[in-house]
Amino acid sequence: MVNRRLIRIKAFKVLFSAVSSGDSSIAEVEKNLVQSCTETLNLYYLMMNLAVALKGAADARISIGLSKLNPTEQEKNPNRKFSENSFSKYLMENAEFTKFCEKNGLVWRDELLGFVKKLYNTISEREYFTKYMESPEHSVKEDCKLFAKIYREELEDNEDLETILEDLSTTYNDDLSFVLGVILRNLDLFKKDGTLPAPKVFLKEDDREFAIELIRTSFHNYRRLYQLVKSNVDNWDSDRVVSTDMVLITMGIAEAITFPTIPVKVTMNEYVEISKYYSTINSKVFVNGLLNKIIKNMLSTGEIVKSGRGLVEN
Repeated sequence: MVNRRLIRIKAFKVLFSAVSSGDSSIAEVEKNLVQSCTETLNLYYLMMNLAVALKGAADARISIGLSKLNPTEQEKNPNRKFSENSFSKYLMENAEFTKFCEKNGLVWRDELLGFVKKLYNTISEREYFTKYMESPEHSVKEDCKLFAKIYREELEDNEDLETILEDLSTTYNDDLSFVLGVILRNLDLFKKDGTLPAPKVFLKEDDREFAIELIRTSFHNYRRLYQLVKSNVDNWDSDRVVSTDMVLITMGIAEAITFPTIPVKVTMNEYVEISKYYSTINSKVFVNGLLNKIIKNMLSTGEIVKSGRGLVEN
């Protein structure tokens, strides 16, 4: 589930919080990082389960129409195509999926149903939804295409959803774009073979080890690496160096030291990319320049060792 780019982002946030507070332990930062990664998986299941909740909203509307004293012809003969969508039906009938969601409270009920109803009302007025409902075709491909539209166009930058997610977890909104991307890819898989993977917290088992070693080394060596960075900045003025930049640079150095099989170029590019989103407009130049300078020096002195063909940058 969680890839290495997201691990680095989460580790950066955990480390930044830890050094800012000044009272965290290694055990705490490790626990916080693993929990943050676990929350990404929880968000995935919550957002997948939204398909089931939307089906419920459609069913409720049909039931209300049928229960009227004088229903219209359309209410007496409702179009059940969305209610019978193969994607939401698969999720409802998947015992493993349902059990995970129920066990971890990843369901859209009670105070969240207002959002689901509002979202369904919005979707039902969209042109793509009208075309879907009017089309005589009823296939897995068409069902997946509809939900791909919903996940792609209705959920990111949705203020109501942002408010809900912020109340549920401090990490959910930051992870939403990533999770929606995973869902869209899995919809493509479902379209092909009618099944969905059951993701784990980490994409690969060694990614968990990477996460733990990265945060452990970065936190344990932060003061020493901070002084190293300080000694390499001309005309040092701590007030002029953005604190997020310091954390990113120290993490980049820690990664270069700890993982001999990760190319220097990969490490540098990753932290420069992260700086574009979590620091100032000029940070990418500062982070890139300082990381390049320090890592080159440490390669020459043997403090950083890279093994394997093509792993050492000239």
